[in-house]
Amino acid sequence: MSTTHLDLADIQGNVVRAYGRFGFPCARYYFLRVDPAQGADGRAFVDRVRRRITTAVRWRQGPNETAPGAVDAPDATLNIAFTFYGLLALGLPTSVLARMPPEFIEGMPGRTYILGDAGDNAPEHWDPLWRTNAEKRVSGGQMAADGELGHVHIWLAINARSMEHMETAHEALMADIAAHPGVSLLSGNGAEGADYQAASAIFAPGPDGTLVPTGKEHFGFTDGIGDPVFDGRYEPDVEARRVKGRGRLTPAPEQRWVPLAAGEFLLGHADESQELPPTAPPWEFTRNGTFMVFRKLHQNVKTFQDYMAGQAGLFGRLWGLEGEAALATLKAKFIGRWSDGIPLIAAPTYDDWRRLQHAWQDIPAIALKPRGERTPAEQARKDAYDALLADFTFGDDKDGIKCPYGAHLRRVNTRDMLDPELHSGNPDARTGSSLNKRRRILRRGLPYGHVDPDNPTDDGEHGVIFIALCASLSRQFEFLQQQWIQYGLDFNTGNDTCPLVGNHRLDDRLPATKHVIAADPAGNAPPFIAADLPSFVTTRGGDYFFLPGINALRMIAQGSVDPT
Repeated sequence: MSTTHLDLADIQGNVVRAYGRFGFPCARYYFLRVDPAQGADGRAFVDRVRRRITTAVRWRQGPNETAPGAVDAPDATLNIAFTFYGLLALGLPTSVLARMPPEFIEGMPGRTYILGDAGDNAPEHWDPLWRTNAEKRVSGGQMAADGELGHVHIWLAINARSMEHMETAHEALMADIAAHPGVSLLSGNGAEGADYQAASAIFAPGPDGTLVPTGKEHFGFTDGIGDPVFDGRYEPDVEARRVKGRGRLTPAPEQRWVPLAAGEFLLGHADESQELPPTAPPWEFTRNGTFMVFRKLHQNVKTFQDYMAGQAGLFGRLWGLEGEAALATLKAKFIGRWSDGIPLIAAPTYDDWRRLQHAWQDIPAIALKPRGERTPAEQARKDAYDALLADFTFGDDKDGIKCPYGAHLRRVNTRDMLDPELHSGNPDARTGSSLNKRRRILRRGLPYGHVDPDNPTDDGEHGVIFIALCASLSRQFEFLQQQWIQYGLDFNTGNDTCPLVGNHRLDDRLPATKHVIAADPAGNAPPFIAADLPSFVTTRGGDYFFLPGINALRMIAQGSVDPT
């Protein structure tokens, strides 16, 4: 049970909610620049929009599920964050900014050597907006030669229930910008140079034929299943359901999963080391804030489908699988889950997966019902299915027979895989997720663009807007990206990068990445090596942002961030 009581009214709402799962399937991300000579007008703009910022105060979920102090959910949400240069342009004291983390000061363009943004992922290939942003970034926080302080200063996001609600919120934001000449909306999103980055859940026909939002991305897999649960995020009854597989794994069988410390994601709170994350003074400025990664990831859908189809023939012959069984199994061995999200740990083979699909065939219809309209039996079924997707470990798959060592799932959330006592033979000595618990990130964002499943392409605008929230950019996001995505030694895979999102050509002098699929020693099939992996995902831009609490927004707006 949670022991932390968060001031939800002082926390921005996207920290505790992945809006897409709360009935907000569409989003727009706006990027603004503040004229450094008009910092006062920039602060006035922040003051104007801060009054509409969506907070983390709980929403009413149904007639029988109303938490104390809960409010009705809005039709559209609004959230805001700032780059280092944005805070500088708004006039924050340098004595404050100098104490911000160095990776935040450098920004994403200054960390490409850590993130693997080389080759096709390098900044010179990014969208015009982000390419210009990278060019204007200079080391040491010095002013650029043209007198500008960077380029992208403010991130604003609208998530809406429908396009009608989106347009209403968009018009209000455009009026806010127009009223402040010191703030300008930046274009350059995508090849066409749009004024904002649009994103949306992928829609598909529901049981009755009506189009409904799904949790899929353009490769066809259900995404966003393992979003971390931290102390104070949910009401106790909700936490008890959601924490399974999403919290911190303990060695105690009577309480297998517990929430992660709030300080892993919110500044001003104790983290898993029982310490307060380092922050810039004054204490009130960073409390209840967090750091945000915005990263536009283009998906080469045709390359992915063609490669999988080509490899599936050979894989199927070696493993005695045909047609759809070979293709679906190969994809699952890359991801670590089947296309509907069922993990390989729960269903190691295609036949196992089909049996589980049949056993849970009522779930799609139940999932479409609002929580408050489900019967107790339906809710119990939904909770049990959620546990199936998330509540598992790798302790019983030490050799990677069910889920390959290098699979995407094992890399982004290692669970107990890196427990130093996992192979000791003494279950009582295990430490759970003692290493993994310091590397978790909150995932936000949505897919963007459209792909015709019957005629996929690599060209055009389609991919995933990757948004990560964490208290430490270096310890959490950058470590995960550098050590677990772009390097494989922790998973006994040498220099092989993640088979799904890794940069498979970091250096032309090195051999291309491969993905090894282990075979069951009890069977007759040999191991399978998927060689010469092309890059399925490429970076199209992004930066690091500080997402402040509501009180800090007021301080920024009033120019009262005083380090003394």
